[in-house]
Amino acid sequence: MKNFNFTFLIILGLLFTGCSLEEEQPFLPNENVYGSASNATSALLGIYQAMVQYEYYGNEFLFLTNVNSGLMVTRRTGNQNDNSYNSTLSSLNPTSGLVAIENSWLGIYQTIGRANDAINSLTAFDNPSTSDELVINDVIGQAYFVRAFNYFNLVRLWGEVPLRITPTTSETLHLAKSPIKDVYAQIIVDVKLAQQLMNGAVASGTPKPQAADMLLSKVYMALATASSDVQDPSLNYWQLAYDEAFKAYGAYSLLPSYDNLFLGTNGNNTAESIFELQSVVGASLDHTRAFTPNWYTTANTFGWLKINIENYDLHAVTYPNDPRLATTYVSTWVRGNNGSIENSYPTNTARSTFGNSFPYLFKLGSRDPSNAVVETNKNFKIYRYSDLLLMLSEISNELQNGQEMTYVSEVLGRVGLSPHAGYSGGQESFRAAIMKEYQFELIGEGHDWFNNRRRGYNYFLNTIIIPHNSAASFNDAVDVTHDTAETLVMSIPMSVAEINANNEISN
Repeated sequence: MKNFNFTFLIILGLLFTGCSLEEEQPFLPNENVYGSASNATSALLGIYQAMVQYEYYGNEFLFLTNVNSGLMVTRRTGNQNDNSYNSTLSSLNPTSGLVAIENSWLGIYQTIGRANDAINSLTAFDNPSTSDELVINDVIGQAYFVRAFNYFNLVRLWGEVPLRITPTTSETLHLAKSPIKDVYAQIIVDVKLAQQLMNGAVASGTPKPQAADMLLSKVYMALATASSDVQDPSLNYWQLAYDEAFKAYGAYSLLPSYDNLFLGTNGNNTAESIFELQSVVGASLDHTRAFTPNWYTTANTFGWLKINIENYDLHAVTYPNDPRLATTYVSTWVRGNNGSIENSYPTNTARSTFGNSFPYLFKLGSRDPSNAVVETNKNFKIYRYSDLLLMLSEISNELQNGQEMTYVSEVLGRVGLSPHAGYSGGQESFRAAIMKEYQFELIGEGHDWFNNRRRGYNYFLNTIIIPHNSAASFNDAVDVTHDTAETLVMSIPMSVAEINANNEISN
């Protein structure tokens, strides 16, 4: 684990809760931790710190969801395609007990544990009249938001999961998995409470109420395409999704330059940001080293995460003049340690080694070749305004409300493009186009796993798996074949640590 240089370190120690038999309970009365607005704010920052730790968005969760999305490949643990990570995560068939699975599960439940502590220890004010009361309400609202967000990640990745909504004690440690429908019901309850309580009173860098609106819209979108046993047949989920997303429409704006979103601190907390995790150099949010090409900087970065080339090729063919290409991918760079020039695909088309056969995801890596440490102070953006616009476009197409072209045109207009012919071919054609637009705009930003499976197995099979396995460029020496079995590719194996520690779960 890293050493965290956050000013609220003591608070974090008090709040550390996980989901294992070894978890520590707060050793001081809760009122001593949460007795003031400033302490409540510090506790809130502790909740978000759990999300940026190495086990979660700091590295492992992004590693798990990006590689297993079908869009990316990894060279982790070796420069070949047959090691335990490359041959399981990249094949869409991760093995039980894989470190990325175990750590992601742990990171998510640790975050939930801290949110539960805050929710349990603070009381909201019905009519807040002071700045402190507004802050405390906002903290509680954000705790509900975080808990809902994390259960949304859990239910989509693992399906039925233990539903922990109170601080964990020895009496509540062993919980059976809850049905998917019940998990979604709790998510919706939590988000609606977040919407009522979030007010923007906490300092900048934390999400505002519109983040809860966007989350609830994503939840309804997921339910709109879920199996009938999860849905409420009386609800029009697409309309509900539109109503929630539209609440945030116009509250943010697109940056004039797509590239500026990813330029270190200049891209942090911009007018386009709806929810982003704050980075502190020396803390755990060191996601950039997983994306930065090996020795792109003077520090030895990993370059673990790369793009399957059919996904790069599709973007380049669809929008050959798209400035997002240069921002998103890199295939030529000068090594920071010795000045030699490195080339990978598409600059190098030979695909002779695993290392040079794939482009790197440049936008999330370090953009400073002189950087002498593996981490940067680059925040991680979870919700951006362009994502909201694409959501509104997709939802409008499902509702056929006549607004679908409006929203996608805003996203494409930012990079000097117009909707391609696929957007004019009717509802199904538009649906196919907008699903790929998410990929072109947001690849690597934590949404690909969920978007690629949200439309169901057949969509995933026909748009991701088969195009990869049957690509003309496929090379057995460097490419990893995607599995095709529905039971393997549509979910993640449950944490072995959870199974071993929880007497109510057997598999």
